[in-house]
Amino acid sequence: MSDNVGLSTPRGSGTSGYVQRNLAQMRPRDMGAPYAPRDVENLHHKPRVPDQGLLEHDRKREVEVKVFELRDKLEDEGVDEDEIEDQCSALRAKLLAEMNKKGGVGPQRNLKMHQVHELADAKIKESERLRQALKISKDYQEGSHWRRQEERVKKAAERDEGGGEMKSEHVREVTEGGGGGRDRDRDGGRERRRERSGSRDGRNRRDRRGRDDSRGRDGDRN
Repeated sequence: MSDNVGLSTPRGSGTSGYVQRNLAQMRPRDMGAPYAPRDVENLHHKPRVPDQGLLEHDRKREVEVKVFELRDKLEDEGVDEDEIEDQCSALRAKLLAEMNKKGGVGPQRNLKMHQVHELADAKIKESERLRQALKISKDYQEGSHWRRQEERVKKAAERDEGGGEMKSEHVREVTEGGGGGRDRDRDGGRERRRERSGSRDGRNRRDRRGRDDSRGRDGDRN
């Protein structure tokens, strides 16, 4: 490997697949930069997309392997060449029809580490089965649930703020109205006390005037 450039799979390379990484290669690191990355979408996890051409080639290769096994068996039995071709063509057509119908030939086999496209395809199918089992929509975006929850919390906080302002205004109105009523009651009490004191003073004056008049009449008699 030179400058960390290598093959993701040894298929077709004519090598054993052993690749030694370059320990002297300095990888650029932009995570500590004070600016946002140029492509934010690359930060999200994206599953590897398998090469459908290679997968199709492997499936057809399995079909041909079974056809050649049948041919070897018929040749050992001494069957005529035309009959061999007919049976091989029939088996090939049958296996290809099953492959197109089921998406593969035979049962699920254990995949190896170098079969990167098969592993990626199996992972995509597994994720699709899991999505259907959990009833997750295809247009689901990662983190959308938390965004909706944050929006609900924000709306609830706004409603609480609006209700608090209305409540404080209502309390202020009640307080102001109650204060005015108390002032009016206080003024009314003062007026009543003045009236009572005025009537009391009037009675006292009349009593004093009556006593003075009676003393004057007694002096005149004497």
